[in-house]
Amino acid sequence: MKKNSAILGAAFLMATSAIGPGFLTQTSLFTEQLLTSFGFVILISILLDIGAQLNIWRIVAVSENRAQDIANKVFPGLGFFLAALIAFGGLVFNIGNIAGAGLGLNVLTGIDSKIGAIISCVIALGIFWYKEAGKLIDNFVKLLGLIMIGLTIYIAFTSNPPVGEALYRTIWPEKIDVIKIVTLVGGTVGGYISFAGAHRLIDAGIKGKGSISQITRSSVSGILITSLMRFMLFFAALGVVSQGIHLATGNPAASVFQSAAGELGYKFFGIVLWSAAITSVIGASFTSVSFWKTLIPAVRNNEKIVISCFILLSTAIFVIVGNPVKLLIFAGAVNGIILPIALAVILIAANKQSIMQQYKHPLFLQIIGWLVVAAMTWMSAITIQQYISKL
Repeated sequence: MKKNSAILGAAFLMATSAIGPGFLTQTSLFTEQLLTSFGFVILISILLDIGAQLNIWRIVAVSENRAQDIANKVFPGLGFFLAALIAFGGLVFNIGNIAGAGLGLNVLTGIDSKIGAIISCVIALGIFWYKEAGKLIDNFVKLLGLIMIGLTIYIAFTSNPPVGEALYRTIWPEKIDVIKIVTLVGGTVGGYISFAGAHRLIDAGIKGKGSISQITRSSVSGILITSLMRFMLFFAALGVVSQGIHLATGNPAASVFQSAAGELGYKFFGIVLWSAAITSVIGASFTSVSFWKTLIPAVRNNEKIVISCFILLSTAIFVIVGNPVKLLIFAGAVNGIILPIALAVILIAANKQSIMQQYKHPLFLQIIGWLVVAAMTWMSAITIQQYISKL
């Protein structure tokens, strides 16, 4: 029973790490820009997500080593480089997560979003300092994850989207946007996100060859939960923009909920945004720090203090800088660029007997993994070129 809770908890930790303010902003904004063709972008991103996650979770959990330790065994020092990349991506994401938590409380109560961010920061710190933090995190992310999905399904039905056209364009799009695919994959399994659940499984003792079926079930569940939320929000936004309504530039997701269900919808958005943000704060902080605790003994011995500092730093940057809406889009792209590097390191490790012991990683998974690396590297290069051309 305890293991089943941890398996589902890891799936929800990964999913709710992905479903943050950036997820809501990206999905709403991209739906307005691509309309029904955005369904194709989601579909391709889901296929890439599954290919990446099946490999990362299985190799990490079966080897019983965290990703940074695997990287150091592949090439000495590589783990420190990977940990630095993950921590940078996690911090960028976390500033947006804290901003989203503050805005969510602003929508619900009317208090200033910076005050809301500070309150959310205190709640997140309280969860990590709770005596049975692992169990509390599992239950917390599951409950808020279900609330988010339920409310978004309600808004999707209320907005009355053209479902038939959306499903058709999901297979046969009118236009394709590579940057949006990279941003979506980065926001779903890029950077720290895919490792959030894998490292949680190790902490819960679900590791080794004997746990392969549980690892696979948890990893796929995480992607399916995220994908359900993505498609529901896509349908909700599509129903709104199909009526000729323009989404607010500063907060496109709020426009979706408010346009579909009035003031009640706006309050629902506040609940969804805060839930998405606070669970992402927990996921980003837990995973970013987990990359350093086996590399630096002081971090391992003071894990809760370091996590607290990570959350406090994210909050301080937001309070000083303000609401970084563009940062939420940029963060997805950054984590999308990190993904092929991290996945390539993990796939190289899969063929090292000193790391994997008696386990032989299936060839078909390796092929899928390297195809994801190749596709994401190519698309990331295009994304970097386009970002540079805009500077």
